[in-house]
Amino acid sequence: MADPKGFLTTGRQLCDRRPVDERVKDWNEVYVPGGLLPIITKQAGRCMDCGIPFCHQGCPLGNLIPEWNDLAWRDDWKGASERLHATNNFPEFTGRLCPAPCETACVLGINQDPVTIKNVEVSIIDKAWESGDVTPQPPERLSGKTVAVIGSGPAGLAAAQQLTRAGHTVAVYERADRIGGLLRYGIPEFKMEKRHINRRIEQMRAEGTKFRTGVQIGTDIDAAKLRKRYDAVVIAAGATAWRDLPVPGRELNGVHQAMEYLPLANKVQEGDFVTPPITAEGKHVVVIGGGDTGADCVGTAHRQGAASVTQLEIMPRPGDERPAGQPWPTYPMTYKVTSAHEEGGERVYAVSTTHFEGDEDGNVQSLHLVEVEFKDGRFEPVAGSERSIPAQLVTLAMGFVGPEKGSGMIEQLGLELDGRGNVARDGEFATNVPGVFVAGDAGRGQSLIVWAIAEGRSAAAAVDRFLSGGTALPSPVRPTDRPLMV
Repeated sequence: MADPKGFLTTGRQLCDRRPVDERVKDWNEVYVPGGLLPIITKQAGRCMDCGIPFCHQGCPLGNLIPEWNDLAWRDDWKGASERLHATNNFPEFTGRLCPAPCETACVLGINQDPVTIKNVEVSIIDKAWESGDVTPQPPERLSGKTVAVIGSGPAGLAAAQQLTRAGHTVAVYERADRIGGLLRYGIPEFKMEKRHINRRIEQMRAEGTKFRTGVQIGTDIDAAKLRKRYDAVVIAAGATAWRDLPVPGRELNGVHQAMEYLPLANKVQEGDFVTPPITAEGKHVVVIGGGDTGADCVGTAHRQGAASVTQLEIMPRPGDERPAGQPWPTYPMTYKVTSAHEEGGERVYAVSTTHFEGDEDGNVQSLHLVEVEFKDGRFEPVAGSERSIPAQLVTLAMGFVGPEKGSGMIEQLGLELDGRGNVARDGEFATNVPGVFVAGDAGRGQSLIVWAIAEGRSAAAAVDRFLSGGTALPSPVRPTDRPLMV
């Protein structure tokens, strides 16, 4: 156990964020650099080392949270890093981007503020990188088997690293010009600087993983031919088919999907553009969708100098306290204020967009909405609540409906889909095509980064069994597992 009285004597303290007026002028991460480490040992000491640590249940990776909390409290940072990496390939990603279901499952959280697990995690891994404790782990011998991984998001990278370390020769295929998937082009720089991805890629290269960028499987390379070239294939292409908004005026200039808008801002930070082709500068911006992607659009618009930012959500505003129907240790739907929301803008709940209006040149100028209430299983408009708001840039951040169809990969491989439109798989992450496996959102549907990494690790174990007849790789989840959420 860490500090036996820590949870009684020490209150919860989060990492400080940089002042709003400072951080909106740049694209650096919002947190004060190195600002957490001085307090992290005390925060780790709040962990009670519970007899039944429900944080394990809340975390799909099964992170050994009480163990590395104890090591961090004792200033054994190398030991903490080793325990952290035992279950998670990329803790610097999850420590910045995961919504931390482990914290809502923390036993201390029953009647107090839970342990700052996420902050402890990111502090451990950042300290490990600074100390040189994160090094390549190449295999002792090669198996002679080859694996192609399609997609370089968290699921694909986790599967590739695990399989490479198991001795297989792995090539990762990515259709974008850089490795990282949505980590690279969907997550703004202010949430996670891309140097964190770059150094992991270098570690994986040193271990033996090969990367092929700018290659669209199904178009540039026939997927069926790719299957014949490799002993196994892992599909980790994500759920990138976005949900659209079929209302009048959708075709107007200035109405874009979030994933048309966000990558361009990231490409500016990569040096590809001086000014992005789609920018919020001087415009009234409306973001449709109240989730993380919507918040990313809000923060991006602030940094581009938007005249105003309004975020719309069809659901009613969540409460500040855990709902009675979502008891501990489930993940509650409560009101959250992200760093982007701290920076300004208006959040409007329980509204639905009816149509857009544009000028004579076909550019969007306003958005018409109506208040809604949920009745008999559907949203009904509230009579007399219609109004319009200015909108010169609209981003649609309403989620994703599954992997893209029609790109050739699914069709060329002859893959079956499940009832939700995802790639169907069995309990071993195997598709209906022998030797083809699926991990992450392509098989699970839109989900969290921590689930993607967990599925990548588990799919790697399944592939290793398929190729070798057995495996020593961990398998934290099954395709049928569901999060500890309502």
